[in-house]
Amino acid sequence: MAVMLRALDSEEPPPPHAYRVPWRVEEIYGRHPLITNDSRFALDVVRVFVDAGASSTTEHWGLMPPGDTAELCLCEADPGSAIVTIAWLRPEDGEQYLWRFAM
Repeated sequence: MAVMLRALDSEEPPPPHAYRVPWRVEEIYGRHPLITNDSRFALDVVRVFVDAGASSTTEHWGLMPPGDTAELCLCEADPGSAIVTIAWLRPEDGEQYLWRFAM
């Protein structure tokens, strides 16, 4: 059975296993982006993986309540070379979710 991908309309409810990414990233401090839990739910077991070639790191942020912000240091990464992956558990279903972005 083939599955067709399509963009989600912001007015329609999400499918059962998809939901809006709960993170907001602000590049206020150059190589120190601020990452905020922009949802109305606490996110648990939050981990951040930075793939910057030889300077890859992992950070454990734990529980992040709604509105909580953490600063991520990317000073060791070459500009435009860092791939950041955030992993967390969603409290409603206990499932692990991942989100990646480049800096």
